[in-house]
Amino acid sequence: MPQKPPDGAPPPDDGALPAAALAELAHRALGAYVHVPYCAARCGYCDFNTYTAADLGGALISSVGLTTFVDMATREIRLAREVLGAAAGPIATVFVGGGTPTLLPAGDLARLLRALDAEFGLAPGAEVTTEANPESVDPAQLEQLRAAGYTRISFGMQSDRPHVLAALDRRHTPGRVSEVMRWARKAGFDHVSLDLIYGAPGESEADWAASLHAAVQLGPDHVSAYALTVEEGTKLSRRVRRGELLEPDDDLLADRYLLADDILGAAGLVNYEVSNWSRGADARCRHNLGYWRGDNWWGFGPGAHSHVGGVRWWNVRHPAEYAARLGADRSPALAREELDDESRRVERVMLGVRLAEGLPVGELAEAGLAACAELARSGLVEPGGLEFGRVRLTRRGRLLTDTVVRALLPD
Repeated sequence: MPQKPPDGAPPPDDGALPAAALAELAHRALGAYVHVPYCAARCGYCDFNTYTAADLGGALISSVGLTTFVDMATREIRLAREVLGAAAGPIATVFVGGGTPTLLPAGDLARLLRALDAEFGLAPGAEVTTEANPESVDPAQLEQLRAAGYTRISFGMQSDRPHVLAALDRRHTPGRVSEVMRWARKAGFDHVSLDLIYGAPGESEADWAASLHAAVQLGPDHVSAYALTVEEGTKLSRRVRRGELLEPDDDLLADRYLLADDILGAAGLVNYEVSNWSRGADARCRHNLGYWRGDNWWGFGPGAHSHVGGVRWWNVRHPAEYAARLGADRSPALAREELDDESRRVERVMLGVRLAEGLPVGELAEAGLAACAELARSGLVEPGGLEFGRVRLTRRGRLLTDTVVRALLPD
């Protein structure tokens, strides 16, 4: 099951935010994240807040499942408008994730977007993304989503090798990704992204190279590539603990990352964040850039996290409790924390240094500034970036991001 949420202070039942947090809405973009916590089956490596039919008593179509999810999320959207006030909006980016959002009918995903537009308005040129598993969509559904206003779709490809997909408990076959990519382009999506995972049990270097080549041949304008992590409480962690599978080796993962950067770069996909590559600035995921740059967003749905003006909160995780709270006209927030100025600075350093655009050196305290010269001598940050007032990771630095962050934020 998914890991437990962090600790925090109890939020007010009406979800009200401090005036100082609301005042920041005028200065930073507002995004909306919608968490659809349903999956047809749980992948062995996944510790996200997701639920299968078995978890919900035998059917996703139930009083706590798909039939009420959009109604409850719409209630939370109305609550967000009440809390944020008339000054909030329009929404610059929408990201519908999960789980498997495309288990919802296209009409329901359209209804979510209409609710956000009705309460906040969507900014001109708003980026509207949904995630999708390749086996969960068909041509008609994709056409309906595009017509409803979705501009971007991200498919969970993970690998092109059947035995690697099996090790990850993925349900689609490699050929299915080619089909859904073709359907998405025909439907008129502005941007199509692929997610890949490297370091799976049984994956060779040749397997990973084949997956990368297969991905770029499909013509995405965005690729995310993540190292497999063994999360406590997952099926994968239990198999590793029993000795059935080997945990990924750090040196192997580094080699896989460099191979990804080589192949994706040769195909014209440029790294703009440690784990993300795009074909030009327009293809970058603007919603995720908002996270890395410290913008405001409201997360709707069970277990979703939000951030407005230095206040961060997270919703109750189970769909039944989420529905019950909203049904009783209460905020679904479970807990929250208010970040002080130093905590916010630390987060800006931790996230901002991951971006190719670099971190402004003005975010660093004296000890962090002093560390920059040594980081440059060690080949972890670009000397030229420092001359222009930004800390920019080298390719080697991307492999050692945590080391760089520790140097920039010494105890």
